[in-house]
Amino acid sequence: MSQHDPATTPAQLRHRAETHASAYPALLAEAEHLAATVLLGDHGRRRAGIGDEFWQYRPAEHGDGLRDIDWRRSARSDTHFVRQKEWQAAQSVMLWVDDAQSMAFSGGTDRPTKGHRARVLALALCVLLNKGGERFGLANRGTPPRRGEGQLGRVAGHLMAAASDADYGTVNARVLPAGSRAIFLSDFLGDIDAATLALTQAADRGVKGALVQILDPDEEAFPYDGRTVFQSMSGAVEFETLKAKSLRDAYLDRLAERKFQLAQLCRRTGWQFTTHHTDTAATRAMVWLYQMLEGA
Repeated sequence: MSQHDPATTPAQLRHRAETHASAYPALLAEAEHLAATVLLGDHGRRRAGIGDEFWQYRPAEHGDGLRDIDWRRSARSDTHFVRQKEWQAAQSVMLWVDDAQSMAFSGGTDRPTKGHRARVLALALCVLLNKGGERFGLANRGTPPRRGEGQLGRVAGHLMAAASDADYGTVNARVLPAGSRAIFLSDFLGDIDAATLALTQAADRGVKGALVQILDPDEEAFPYDGRTVFQSMSGAVEFETLKAKSLRDAYLDRLAERKFQLAQLCRRTGWQFTTHHTDTAATRAMVWLYQMLEGA
């Protein structure tokens, strides 16, 4: 890189830092507002085990000790009952938020970019996990899963500062702790082999989770006609056509095939898949993610 490249000057670097710093409170505020729309409640796993919270009574079985029997509850019937407690061991949730150039796309000024929606969803989920006492981390920067306000601040800072020069993002599943949960947020329009490798590696490590494909409505409708110049967000690829509408059917077929491939990939690896559009309320995706983790 040239020494006179303005991107390397102290003034430019300072401007970038100030831009990220000014956007940080807004991102966090938007994420906290979104998280507040989800009914939090106790974020337990609803599995029997060692814990402090009462879950349910069950009839005593052969092998249960006398100390396990709840004598007060048993006195009200002819059956002995055991008081089960809820297992509330915290789980680790790792998030990968695609920061490649394709995520900077928005087809209209009335809706956010795909990248912004992905960052808000990821940070809002971290807010919920933190309130539930669970650990969370960011796979993009290899941020190990932790809990606490400090961790929330680190994740938010990384999300604001992240930016890749690549057209499409690629997740590194090797940074995911074995047995953890993971959420990947991307448009998944790049190399399908990269997504296949990531989920295969994750499944081999006992990691389960979900893919959230985030798309702009223009990418679903392909509302282009006549002379059109298509250019990748990085500018590395450019294609010009005089009959854009003639490409619509072929494009929609390929998009449908990509969704089918992602859904099939998730079925094979025990993951879940959903598509979210930037012109719909972020709450929909947020509730889906929360419920998915509740059932994990």
